[in-house]
Amino acid sequence: MELVEVQFKGQRKELYLNSRALYLHTGNYCVVQADRGEDMGLIVSIVKVGPKDAESDMKEILRHATDNDIMMMEEKREKEAEALKICQQKAAEHDLQIKLVDVEYQFDSNKITFYFTADGRIDFRELVKDLAGVFRTRIDLRQIGVRDEARRFDGMGMCGRKLCCSSWLKDFEPVTLKMAKDQNLPLTPSKISGACGRLMCCLAYELCDYKDLVRDIPKVGSKVSCFGGRHRLEKVDIFRATVILSDEDGNTVEVAIEDLKEELSRSAAPAQPVEADNGGRPEKEADGDDRRKREDRPGRRPQGVQENERPSERQDSERPPREKHDGRQGPETKKAPEVRQDSGQSQRNGGGGKPRRPGRRRNRKN
Repeated sequence: MELVEVQFKGQRKELYLNSRALYLHTGNYCVVQADRGEDMGLIVSIVKVGPKDAESDMKEILRHATDNDIMMMEEKREKEAEALKICQQKAAEHDLQIKLVDVEYQFDSNKITFYFTADGRIDFRELVKDLAGVFRTRIDLRQIGVRDEARRFDGMGMCGRKLCCSSWLKDFEPVTLKMAKDQNLPLTPSKISGACGRLMCCLAYELCDYKDLVRDIPKVGSKVSCFGGRHRLEKVDIFRATVILSDEDGNTVEVAIEDLKEELSRSAAPAQPVEADNGGRPEKEADGDDRRKREDRPGRRPQGVQENERPSERQDSERPPREKHDGRQGPETKKAPEVRQDSGQSQRNGGGGKPRRPGRRRNRKN
């Protein structure tokens, strides 16, 4: 199965399915299915695909175009100039601020399409009724942009080649003035504008390559410390792969981009860390001393206690068991430790009696 790309007037291209297995060649004319009728176009490419790649609602190629078909199409091209004048008169009668660009007759004359440009939205319903009464067929008024206008007219760019929009470019990508600035191009409108009056589409073709080349380079106008001094980046020449630096005295020098990157990476490299002196001790021993210092640090949380947990909040099962004592003498009762008293205290107690408990004071009577 084959997919055929057919080109119509105004560089309009569409895909069709060769479901009838016709023997087709690029450069030949063919008749295809159209909206409520037939149309004729030029075959520009043929691609073989599988049955799954073809869409079910794709239109088909009906037959080869004969010499009579080509003559009929040329006659319709002559009528298009007259139809354009009639549409301009009707638009002036309705006071519509539009610019008619092109007219296209369908091969079977079942539809006439008028292409126009305008600054805003236009209500052209009354104009369509008048044109339908004049031509006695379906009328399609289609508003297009200035880029589509250049595509329909075709032409040559300032590079000397055919316009990209009319030769191979299918979709228009947004182009901004920042793209020209990133490539250090002159911002003169006549040098960066295309045939449509907008920024040239080719400004976006090499933008990624420019960004990759200057990714690690400071911006123009910034000051850098390199080559033993303080310099200002004046210009970046992508084609020569060089940059121009100026010092504080105003002297300029041209340096290769790779040399500048190497110099900046060398100046920005961090210093090598100095090995700590362990005083001749083995590394493991020094680590052990550090660990003991950390354990003896005041306020350190006891081992086994979670963060935000007090030691008193530990479960009873984690506390060591205590021995019970009822105060009676017995074989299992442990003796209380004896308290030693000095000679002065024994004399005050009369050399006998029970010793006082440490920490308690007795009031003396005068």
